[in-house]
Amino acid sequence: MLAKQRQERILELVQNAGGARVSDLVDLLGVSDMTVRRDISTLARKGKVARVHGGATALAGRSSEEPGFTAKFQLQKAEKAVIAQSAVSLIEPGDSVAISGGTTTYAVAVELLTIPNLTVVTNSVPVGELLHTSGRSDLTVILTGGTRTPSDSLVGPVAVATLSTLHVDWTFLGVHGIDERAGLTTPNLVEAVVADSSKWDVVGLSSIARLDEIDVMVTDDRLHHDAQRILTSRVGSLVIASPTRDSEGHALGP
Repeated sequence: MLAKQRQERILELVQNAGGARVSDLVDLLGVSDMTVRRDISTLARKGKVARVHGGATALAGRSSEEPGFTAKFQLQKAEKAVIAQSAVSLIEPGDSVAISGGTTTYAVAVELLTIPNLTVVTNSVPVGELLHTSGRSDLTVILTGGTRTPSDSLVGPVAVATLSTLHVDWTFLGVHGIDERAGLTTPNLVEAVVADSSKWDVVGLSSIARLDEIDVMVTDDRLHHDAQRILTSRVGSLVIASPTRDSEGHALGP
């Protein structure tokens, strides 16, 4: 297969699914890891895809575009897993936890299954299903209700009304983007931090919090030093989670 044909195939897959992992493209196209990375770089230079660690995503050409849960779930999986482990280390048995929609927060929910005697409030359909089907008698799950978004979150006045009456020990937010000036952002005006490093310098349509309003931010070690410096000076506490990496620096894990 010629380079142009490979790149057209990669572009088609990314546009249809919202994203693609390098490892999956290697298997599908029968070429080397380096070849796939070069093809992604070429497509990114042409402005056709966004290059992210471990793969490529469809371009979010407008700040109001919201990727689907399934597409986002396939990217930065090892980073999200280690971020989730670090985040859940903050939780004590008996705590109450609010957890927003998103794939990083879903990874947090998976780790929450190791903590006994929890009450979890969530606007995430996948998180609610995961926790409900665990069969845990010591786990109370409260869904906010609301209108469902492409990221499988429940938003709108019903969700806001539910959340406004509750008080929890911890709130874990998944965000569309993090920016020095815009703070935490979302592509959804009615949807309000755990975040992998690819979220830095991404700005969504609506700002939901300033950086100095964050108590703890947990991210991965791919966040560049300037961003780490900015966050260290602005958030209450910055936690850098480091996944195990191979000799080429690629994260190992799910």
